[in-house]
Amino acid sequence: MRIPLMSIPRFGFGIKGLDEMLSGGLIEGTVSSIIGAYGTGKTNFAQYYVWQGLILGQSALYITLEERTSRILGYMENKGWDVSQYLDSTFTIVNLDPSDFNLAINSVKNELPTLIKKTGAHRVVIDPVSLFEDLFSDDATRRREMMRFLESLRDLNCTSLLISEADKTNIFASKYNLIEYLSDTVILLKYARGGDASDVHLAIEVVKMRMSQHSREVKPFEIHQDSVTVYTEATVF
Repeated sequence: MRIPLMSIPRFGFGIKGLDEMLSGGLIEGTVSSIIGAYGTGKTNFAQYYVWQGLILGQSALYITLEERTSRILGYMENKGWDVSQYLDSTFTIVNLDPSDFNLAINSVKNELPTLIKKTGAHRVVIDPVSLFEDLFSDDATRRREMMRFLESLRDLNCTSLLISEADKTNIFASKYNLIEYLSDTVILLKYARGGDASDVHLAIEVVKMRMSQHSREVKPFEIHQDSVTVYTEATVF
């Protein structure tokens, strides 16, 4: 029997405005991506996604290929979050070294699914997935392996969020112009400039969301030390 889409559980970010744009949050069991240039707050959004799950009693797995575990924890604690109470119980952080090709490939492709099953993670973050994509030497191999990897995530009954760098020459696309096609939901973070070139704002757009209605408007947002606010009633210049 087909389950009505409105009754499918949603995994929200706990960010004012964003969950509204997503009709409540990411759909359970899907793979989503956040794409953005440097400084647009990609990791901030990922950490809010994790924290929202933890306070709701869900388990979370954070895979970082760029930052040390201590720095991830420091960022979250600076927001006023007591993450220590969840460590080694419902919150697991794993640091992978992408400089070791064979180790990184094996860890992500083979060990990660096992770790997700072991921890029973409801929410999984990979930050950034771009470094995993870097490991493949040609486009054909990269596309094949990424398709397999994302399908394996969908089979694990977790709701995954992949953080991706934007292409240097096209802020509307990911580094390899691939992850946005493979993901179920794509959230784009970007800079928006007003008439005065010195007036720079951050803007967010839900580019696509399979199986769900979503806002198609571009909205401004702000990042504060202890909060992120998406202004759904405002417009971007």
